Amino acid sequence: MTPEQAAHEARDAIVSLPSRFMMDPATHARGTELGFEGFDFYTAGRGGALGDVPADVVVSAFVFFPPAAVQAAWERSAPLMPRREAAMEWARCAHSWARDHLGSQTDWARLAELLGRIVWSADVAGAPLFAAWRTLPEPPPLEAKALTVHRLNALRELRGALHGAAVLTVGLRPFEAASVRAPKMIPIMGWQDPPEDPVPLRDRWHLAEARTDRMLGRHFSVLHDTERKELVDALGNAAASTATSSSSSRSTITSASPPTCSTRTSRRDTATGRRASSRNRTGRNSGTTATSADGTSG
Repeated sequence: MTPEQAAHEARDAIVSLPSRFMMDPATHARGTELGFEGFDFYTAGRGGALGDVPADVVVSAFVFFPPAAVQAAWERSAPLMPRREAAMEWARCAHSWARDHLGSQTDWARLAELLGRIVWSADVAGAPLFAAWRTLPEPPPLEAKALTVHRLNALRELRGALHGAAVLTVGLRPFEAASVRAPKMIPIMGWQDPPEDPVPLRDRWHLAEARTDRMLGRHFSVLHDTERKELVDALGNAAASTATSSSSSRSTITSASPPTCSTRTSRRDTATGRRASSRNRTGRNSGTTATSADGTSG
């Protein structure tokens, strides 16, 4: 299997598997405990790895979200905690989701090893969120499930950055790309306009996909042919085995409090959680729904 083929075949798993921790009720609940309003935990958690940067820096890295929505979420989340602490909380939710949802049918230690060879050898040029996520502490090797998801999210950020660049270079606006890939997510992402007609945009979007595969494939070349095939097969099996459980968990979001992705609850957590619960009643989208939106990066 060539590097470019491997990048193409692994696309869906790279995009979808990490997104499941983002959409998990426990992640949403943890964000509420910490005092974040719906979309803000996603913004602060994902963008927080960049550090205490101006909102426009986060907008530029997120690519596919409307600037106003990202700017507002970034500014609202600033008083709650240092940016890197928010990123660490976000990462802990990823690790907890992995421990709770990944089964035993996959050799997670081997998968984490293969992913690590790609992640730690990859060039960070043009991929600020990937570079930033890579600075966060990894789970220990003995926690193979958590380590797999941590590294897979890094690879997701790398692919997302390359795809964003590819979309722009073929002459598509981020909103147009979202209209092709995920039109139903347009309002959830915060865009005010209805999706555009995807038909005249589709050829350029496919060209962007091909360019993304080519760019990401270069990083897969660190693996041998058989290892690339092994990686693609393992990712596909892992994604398929967790799809049902993740779909079920999304349907359980109710007014009742779901389990959280952290067992650490402080007085500050409890107080900020009460404030967030009050604010969330104002009608903002839940973070669990909003975080599925960046599937447009795939």
